[in-house]
Formats: sequence, structure tokens, C-alpha cells
Amino acid sequence: MKKRVIAVVLCVAMVALVCALAACSGKTNDSESTTGSDISNVITVGYTVYEPMNYFNENNELVGFDTDLAKAVFEKLGYTVLFKEIKWENKYTDLASGTIDCIWNGFTANSTDDDGVARSEKVDFSYNYMENNQVVVVKKDSGIATPEDLSEKIGEAESGSAGESYANGFEGAVIKGVTKQTDALMDVNSGVADFAVLDAQLANSYCGNGDYSDLVIVEALSNDVEYYAIGFAKGSELTAKVNAQLETLAADGTLKKIAENYGVENSVITDFADQK
Repeated sequence: MKKRVIAVVLCVAMVALVCALAACSGKTNDSESTTGSDISNVITVGYTVYEPMNYFNENNELVGFDTDLAKAVFEKLGYTVLFKEIKWENKYTDLASGTIDCIWNGFTANSTDDDGVARSEKVDFSYNYMENNQVVVVKKDSGIATPEDLSEKIGEAESGSAGESYANGFEGAVIKGVTKQTDALMDVNSGVADFAVLDAQLANSYCGNGDYSDLVIVEALSNDVEYYAIGFAKGSELTAKVNAQLETLAADGTLKKIAENYGVENSVITDFADQK
């Protein structure tokens, strides 16, 4: 009899333990939990940490121009936004697999990847909403001023980025791909690399400030204007919906206000008439 009672007690305890473990296994996101939300009403935005577009503030909250704009757009569309940090080199795979619903992170639309295929052939892009360009960042005393000065120098750029494509065009330079643009920035600052190729928006936020006070942009080595847009899977219904909201937010002044909050008001595009 005692053995039977003990067995029952053990079974009850095991069931309780399984239930407790199941309750603790709920998935949460870097910046926002969707507990209790209808999963069909959730949009997952793929991003990398990149100030001033998507970054964590002193309170460990995900903020930035792209972050706030994505929230504003999808709130109007009735979606809950889930931000998922990705590896930039895996962005197309993540989008195709459904791991993310869009790439919203300073995504250069008018660019060709290293495989020779235009990005516009791989994804559907929203309206261009911001101007950008690729810049070369070096230490003040580097002596680098021309493309010839980069020969046999070690450069870094984010793998799979427009910056990497641009960097590979510098004859004689040794280019190393890194996971994040900020990794390239840190390596130049520490002397691991001689130069980095970065988005101007990020470079302007860091160079000459704080721990990066010794870094400068070599303006003569910048490329032509680029345009940021949001990337969606081919044939996605979200593209047209997001474009409509970008027009609305531009018309009511929200788009400009968000840009001013992050110091990018001189780069943001608020007139989409010629993109229709």
C-alpha cells in the first residue's frame, strides 16, 4: 500500500514539474513580448544594432529612427511589432524562411550584392525614405587620403552589406567581413584594422565623439548617394500598405518629427510623389 501511495505522489510531482517547465519556456523578444497577442497580427522586423537607426539606449530600450518609424507605421496598420536582431549576411534567408516579415534597418535599395544581382531582384522595396552613402573611416594620423593609400591596407565592413561591396572595389586593399558595422568601427579604433567602410549615418554618429574621438571620415573616399528602403518578400501585400502609411506620416509631419529626434532630418525623404 505504501509503495502505491509513493508512486502516486511521484507521478503528481512529475506532472507539476513538466507544467512548470512549459510555463517558463515562453519566447520573448529583445524589445517586446507578444504574450497574449494574436500571432497572425504580429509583424517581425529584422534589424541589426546600428545607431541612429536601431540601438539600445541607457535604459536598455530599443530605440532609433527605424525603430520608431516601424512602430508608427505598423501601429496604424493594426499590427504588434516584434523586433528580431539578425545577422546582416543572413537577411535574405531569414526573410525567405518567414523568420522575419521585413528588413528595416538602413537597408540600401539601389545596390547590387557581391553576387552581381541587384537587391531589387531579391526583395520588394518600399519607397526610398532616406539618403545615405558609404564612407571610409580611419584614425586621424593614418595618412589615408586617396584610394591609392588603401592599397595593402586592412579594411573591414559588415558582411553582406553595401559597405562590403564598395570596399571590395578598392584595388589592393585586404577586406575582411565582420558581423556588425560597429565591430569594424571598434577594430579601426583599436588598430586591428586600418580602415572601415560604413554607412554615413552610423559613422557620423560615432566619429569624433567619446571613445571614437580619434576617428575621422575621409570625405574624398565616399561613394555616390544611396537610398534606404524597407525590404519585403517578393509579392508581399505589406509593401503597398507600408508605402501608404509612409505617405500619411509624411503628410502629418510625424516622419519629419521622428527624423529630428535622431538628428537625421537633413537625410530623410518626405516627398514620395516621384516614386509612385
